[in-house]
Amino acid sequence: MIIGTPKEIKNQEYRVGLIPSGAHTLVLNGHRVLIEAGAGLGSGFTDEEYRKAGAEIVGTAAEVFEQSDMIIKVKEPQRVEYEMLREDQILFTYLHLAPDPAQTTGLVKSRATCIAYETITDQYNSLPLLTPMSEVAGRMSIQVGAFYLQRTHGGLGLLLGGVPGVAPAEVLIVGGGIVGLNAAKMAVGMGARVTILETSAHRMRYLDDVFGARITCLSSNPYNIEARLKVSDLVVGAVLIPGASAPKLINKQQITTLMKPGSVIVDVAVDQGGCLETTRATTHDDPVFKVGDVTHYCVANMPGAVPRTSTIALTNVTLPYALKLANQGAVNAVKNDAHLKAGVNVYRGAITYRAVAEAQNLEYTPLDELIH
Repeated sequence: MIIGTPKEIKNQEYRVGLIPSGAHTLVLNGHRVLIEAGAGLGSGFTDEEYRKAGAEIVGTAAEVFEQSDMIIKVKEPQRVEYEMLREDQILFTYLHLAPDPAQTTGLVKSRATCIAYETITDQYNSLPLLTPMSEVAGRMSIQVGAFYLQRTHGGLGLLLGGVPGVAPAEVLIVGGGIVGLNAAKMAVGMGARVTILETSAHRMRYLDDVFGARITCLSSNPYNIEARLKVSDLVVGAVLIPGASAPKLINKQQITTLMKPGSVIVDVAVDQGGCLETTRATTHDDPVFKVGDVTHYCVANMPGAVPRTSTIALTNVTLPYALKLANQGAVNAVKNDAHLKAGVNVYRGAITYRAVAEAQNLEYTPLDELIH
């Protein structure tokens, strides 16, 4: 199989879908690997490193798309990219289709086999290809939140951990999954007072086992959300429903009437539409906006700001699946692996992931009806 990796073109996206060691593994398995010139530079990988690994360097993304049987990326394809896809190709990347009708339409029209990192499952009922980026984004949420709490950046002027004689900041984390857990680790480590809101009793017990008395874990409901918004200095949106749009748990009125002027919200759920009524996707070039006097940070590719860490963490977990797809072909690979099958969101012009179809009121077709 010919596997191609283009340079990412989303705003301030420096990650790359395949690193030299991964290219080397694919080549050793008899495959041909094409890398767009300069694709790895943002993550610190030179074209020469790819050449030494056995990959071929090509000049443009168009050449990568034209020649490749499988495209391995990081972020969802932009319009110029999905318009280059064709029916006999595999697209293997993050898609986040539920809140993105334009991309969904483009992928359906391409008739390519589109496999989303974020909906592949494992034997532990978790999302192994989403986990490393959720870990990065969760940790980053506290860093950027602390930055925007500084008065010079429009915030309350609070040091997250306080100092002797001065109380630390109050951090509210809505959602106790991978993002929430990692946000809490950072916030606790910096000395903040941390509250996590979570719906699952099982998960709350786990968080209690991890953190003990260092955090407060409460049941996530409208009453507790409102009560905590009144006292919180930094709020992290960390809600995820796999493959579906995030629920809107906090509305504009609550933000403008309950939250302190100068407080900060970081909505990590922005890739799935965000868990705030006020969320709109921003970029690393222009990362924040205000609703009332509350700063919103809603960058849709947060891990792209730390591409070296993010790329290595991501490709550590994506490579085994990429190798399976390359060695067996898409149809055989998903027939042989139910967890990989869960990643197929679009196949030959049909939407094969229920949550995406329901989010956009489109027809859902079970993949098993299409691959006999």
